[in-house]
Amino acid sequence: MNSDATRALALELGFSAARICRADEAWQAGDRLAEFVADGHHGSMGWMAETLARRQHPTAMWPDAKSAVVVGLNYGPEQDPLPLLERRSEGVVSVYAQNADYHDLLKKRLKHLARAFAEKTGKQVRVFVDTAPLMEKPLAEKAGLGWQGKHTNLVSKAYGSWLFLGVMLTEAELEPDQPEPDHCGSCTACLDICPTKAFPTPYRLDARRCISYLTIEHKGVIPAEFRAPMGNRIYGCDDCLAVCPWNKFAQTSAETAFHPRPELKGPLLAELASLDDAGFRQVFTASPVKRIGRDRFVRNVMIAIGNSGDPDLVPTAEAALDDDAAPVRAMAVWALAQLAPERATAVAADRMANEADLDVLAEWRALNPRR
Repeated sequence: MNSDATRALALELGFSAARICRADEAWQAGDRLAEFVADGHHGSMGWMAETLARRQHPTAMWPDAKSAVVVGLNYGPEQDPLPLLERRSEGVVSVYAQNADYHDLLKKRLKHLARAFAEKTGKQVRVFVDTAPLMEKPLAEKAGLGWQGKHTNLVSKAYGSWLFLGVMLTEAELEPDQPEPDHCGSCTACLDICPTKAFPTPYRLDARRCISYLTIEHKGVIPAEFRAPMGNRIYGCDDCLAVCPWNKFAQTSAETAFHPRPELKGPLLAELASLDDAGFRQVFTASPVKRIGRDRFVRNVMIAIGNSGDPDLVPTAEAALDDDAAPVRAMAVWALAQLAPERATAVAADRMANEADLDVLAEWRALNPRR
C-alpha cells in the first residue's frame, strides 16, 4: 500500500485531507516545545513537562516510527462565531465543542485506516488523536496539510483554521509530501484580536493568558485581570481562529456530528447557572465540555454573568453565593459586584462571617479592603 493508496483510502473514510511526512527526521519543533515549558507558558498543565522527553519527537515515543500519515477533518462553522460575543446574556461555547467529541469520530476512522494499512503492508501502526504525547500540528505542517500560523494553530488554504488533526505512525517507509510554507505574511489579525494578549510574540502562546486554557484547564478561581476580557466565553475561545483571513476559503463542515446542537448554540446563562451535576452531565453528554466537570463550567458561567450587564441576572448571581463549589461561590461574588455593587456590599458582612474558603473570602474582601 503506497502513499497514493493510503491518502486515497483516508479520503474514502471521510477525512477532508490526508498527507504524509517522515517521522524519523530531525525537526525544530521539539526545541520550541522545550522553550515553551521552560518559560512556564504551559501553566498548570504539568503533564506537558512530565512527558516532554517523549513529546519532543515522534521517535522518542516509538523508536520504530518511520512515516506519519496526517489526516484532517473539517469542522468549519456555518456562521462566523464572533457576533455571538455581543449577545451577553448567552454563553459562547467554542465551535469545536458544540456537539460530539471529535476524538471519538477521528479515532474510529483512523483505526479503520490503520487496520487496512496493516493488513495490506504487514507493517506496524499506531494512531493518535490529541490524547498522547505527540505534536500533531508540526507533523501536519511537515506533511503539507497547512502551516502553523502566528496563533500557533494549523492554517489550511482549503479549510482555514478549522481542521481537527489525527496521526497514524507506521514503521513503513512511505513517500512523503512536501511541507506547506508559511502564508501568514505581515498579517497579525489573530494576535491583535486576542482579548487577553496571550501571544508574547508571533508563533508563541502563553497558555496562562489564553481563555481556552483558563476556561478548560485552569482549576480554581480565574485571576482577576482575565475576567472582564473573558466576556461571555464559557468554554474555549475562537477569536484567533475565526478572524483568520484564510477562513474565506473555508467550507461548512459536512459532518452532522459537528453541527451545533440547539441547546449549545447561544445557551442562556441563567439556565446554565442552575445546572447541578446530573443536569450538567445530561446537557453535555458526549460533548468535550463534559470533561471539565460541572463546577469548573458553572464558575465560567458566573464570570459571563458578571460581564453580561444584565440586571435580570442579579438573582442568579446571588443564588450562586450558596453553591457547594468554592470556585463558583468566588466568581458569584465577583459577578454580583459587577451587576449590583450596592447589593454585594450590603450582604458582604453576613456572607464573610459564614465563609471558610480563603479564595471566596478574598473576593468579599476585595469589595471592602478594610475588612
